[in-house]
Amino acid sequence: MAVNPEDAATELTEMAEEELAAACALPFAEILKITPWGDTFTGFAPSGREVEVERRYLWTHAQQDAVSVEVEVRDLVGCTGAEARRTLAR
Repeated sequence: MAVNPEDAATELTEMAEEELAAACALPFAEILKITPWGDTFTGFAPSGREVEVERRYLWTHAQQDAVSVEVEVRDLVGCTGAEARRTLAR
């Protein structure tokens, strides 16, 4: 499937932001229970192309009891990707 490179970058960025919102929707107490943890799964971008989505929950060294939530969406065929992250704390 042909995708305009500019649209592809925007699509991956938007998808990463949406996945980040979902990753951060867990209650913080539940996030603490699963940190550190990550997973990778295959998904589909809105354009229909197959992408790889990686979600990570990592301890941050910047402040105590804070978790860095990171999401990366990669188009392995197009060798492009986008990343979004947020730090959550009590």
